[in-house]
Amino acid sequence: MEEKRYDVIVLGGGAAGMSAGIYLGRSKAKAVILDSGTIGGQMVLTFEIANYPGVELTTGYQLSSTMKKQAKSFGCEIKTNVKITAFNLEGGEKTVTVGDKVIYKAPAIILATGGRSRMLNVPGEKEFKGRGISYCATCDGDFFQDKEIVVVGGGNSALEEAVALTKYASKVTILHEFDHFQAFEHAVAEVKANPKIDFIMESHITQFSGDESLRAIKYKNLRSGEEFEKAIDGVFIFIGYEANTEMLKDSPVELNKWNEIVANEKMQTNIPGVFTAGDCRAKQFRQITTAVADGTIAALNALAYGKGVS
Repeated sequence: MEEKRYDVIVLGGGAAGMSAGIYLGRSKAKAVILDSGTIGGQMVLTFEIANYPGVELTTGYQLSSTMKKQAKSFGCEIKTNVKITAFNLEGGEKTVTVGDKVIYKAPAIILATGGRSRMLNVPGEKEFKGRGISYCATCDGDFFQDKEIVVVGGGNSALEEAVALTKYASKVTILHEFDHFQAFEHAVAEVKANPKIDFIMESHITQFSGDESLRAIKYKNLRSGEEFEKAIDGVFIFIGYEANTEMLKDSPVELNKWNEIVANEKMQTNIPGVFTAGDCRAKQFRQITTAVADGTIAALNALAYGKGVS
């Protein structure tokens, strides 16, 4: 089995991981980003980005591509679609085994494994996932041209994506379990001002139904207990994310009750030499800007740690 040694290994190629890669590469550190999928993480799924400082309106894919080019231009290696079969985060040398061919070794590692869309976990959801149920406006919005859709959620992502989806859909109904939204005021004002958006509040979906594709939802009003059925062409679910930390459940890395990685302000976990960044970390806000900040801090502290143990 081939062994490859680095100064820092980064697990995950989203905004946090790529930011770490940019800083590591620019510092002339030998670094590698390992990602089980494609580069970009949740950022790629964002239809429009209008609040990234210094950048005018762009897409998640475009911003991700720019970050990738930057990281590579500074010498950071990027490996995508890798299958991690084993890892050891304790001791002076961290190891990550990819397949049965390569072992990556480094004194420091940054866990930037990101998160994934949370599911409602109600009857019919798994069956109609990809057949009328989506978690990505960027990926699937154009499939619903001139159709009626429902957006589930009340946070910033749900409201911002609902507005983006009005470019395709003839009508968008936001369905939310509370009587108010948890989004920023400007996002709430924008959806309320859009004539193509309606609201169903204090309700949740209890069932999805259809044939080859989704045709209807059942939902329940949480105040009255009354149940309704609504014919619909598609549903987009934006109710937050779950940390991609399954691989760490039997590891010594400390996780909180939501399976998010616990770290201090230096992005240092409870294991020396193991840092974290981005949506997999326990924190209040999950934005591209906060992921970028995490990645920067993790990279600089991982470098300092590596110099201290070398």
